[in-house]
Amino acid sequence: MTDHTSTLYAKLLGETAIIEWKALERFWAKGDLIWVAPSLDLIEAAAAMAENHHETVAKWRSDGIVGAVSDEVALSLQTRDPEIWAVVVSPFILIQEKTGNNM
Repeated sequence: MTDHTSTLYAKLLGETAIIEWKALERFWAKGDLIWVAPSLDLIEAAAAMAENHHETVAKWRSDGIVGAVSDEVALSLQTRDPEIWAVVVSPFILIQEKTGNNM
């Protein structure tokens, strides 16, 4: 990891917060939410997007570990109301359900 990357990682980590689904619903409706599977580090995904690592992000998308929040996932989040980690990489908000293994 380069100094620039580690600085970006630290910056994004400092901007990451827990948020309720209710506060994210309008962003989901606009198509501005990106789901990050629990198997991937949320901040690593955010840094890759911020640094325009298109090939890496495309691979994650094709592997199904990064992508738009589906209707099914949105309904599940609305119903269960779990804690969600979120970080902004404009114009998107990357989200990941909080589990015992992350953050």
